[in-house]
Amino acid sequence: MVGETDPGRIPYYMAASTVLLALIIWSVASIGSARRIGVAAAFGVAAAVSVVGILFAKFGANFGLPWQVYYTVPMLATVLGPPVVFRFNLARWLAYVGLAGVSAPLIHAGFFYALGWSDYMPFLHLPR
Repeated sequence: MVGETDPGRIPYYMAASTVLLALIIWSVASIGSARRIGVAAAFGVAAAVSVVGILFAKFGANFGLPWQVYYTVPMLATVLGPPVVFRFNLARWLAYVGLAGVSAPLIHAGFFYALGWSDYMPFLHLPR
């Protein structure tokens, strides 16, 4: 059931999400730009979005919020937060959204196939 994550896995999900999102932010912001952002800045924003988003989703599910709320709020923070903070233009925003959109399923697949954990995105069923 959604929300029934082993609490010991949450730090791993946060770390994977933060690292991947930071790489995406830094890459998109840096491609073809004379104005580069620092890795620390990308990591800080990614950590804020990832950690708060995962905790909101976990506790939202546990406290009975509808899935439309506890999945949508972190998704909106991910889609809107970094582009606003780093002032992405439309082309960068579209590239960022595309890459960020595939990051969660990739993290889910990584944990599923490497460790057998299927609760990062429990509604996404993968073949064994």
